[in-house]
Amino acid sequence: MIRILLAGQGGQGVLSAGRFLAESGLHEGKEVSYLPAYGPEMRGGTANCAVIISEEEIASPLCTVPDVLVALNSPSFHKFASRVKSGGIIIVNGSISDSYAGRDDVSVYDIPANDLAIEAGDVRAANMVVLGALVALTHMVEEHSIINCLREKFVGKQNVFASNERAFRLGIAAVAQK
Repeated sequence: MIRILLAGQGGQGVLSAGRFLAESGLHEGKEVSYLPAYGPEMRGGTANCAVIISEEEIASPLCTVPDVLVALNSPSFHKFASRVKSGGIIIVNGSISDSYAGRDDVSVYDIPANDLAIEAGDVRAANMVVLGALVALTHMVEEHSIINCLREKFVGKQNVFASNERAFRLGIAAVAQK
């Protein structure tokens, strides 16, 4: 079982990334829990979601001590970094946040998600960059499962699909280079 907390600002695609992850787990026949949380603001407010993927039944959707934190902005990184379990992983968007967690018992991956998303063709795909990094680090779902979910989501929007797929693959490559 792996517990992931994805956090950021509304409009950064945190909930979408979590949903792609959860749907990919479902497509692979795994047990999945997806629990979104967001403020009353549409964009600019806080947003996070907990995703749990397991081979066995999941007793609770709560994720108070995540195995992995994916933080798309600095406030989310600093708010949730202390909650990650010892031995866990933190993926932080280094384009807009520092990566100092103040801990030496977790692995921190500083991924320049915004910069890589721009390279992929759309800064809005930063969520796909960190999702690629997450899949590369945890192998919790198969890469092709995420690509299939993207294809389903962006049917009829080939340019949007293409930039999101490129961003996802750049996230995978960023981890390989570290």
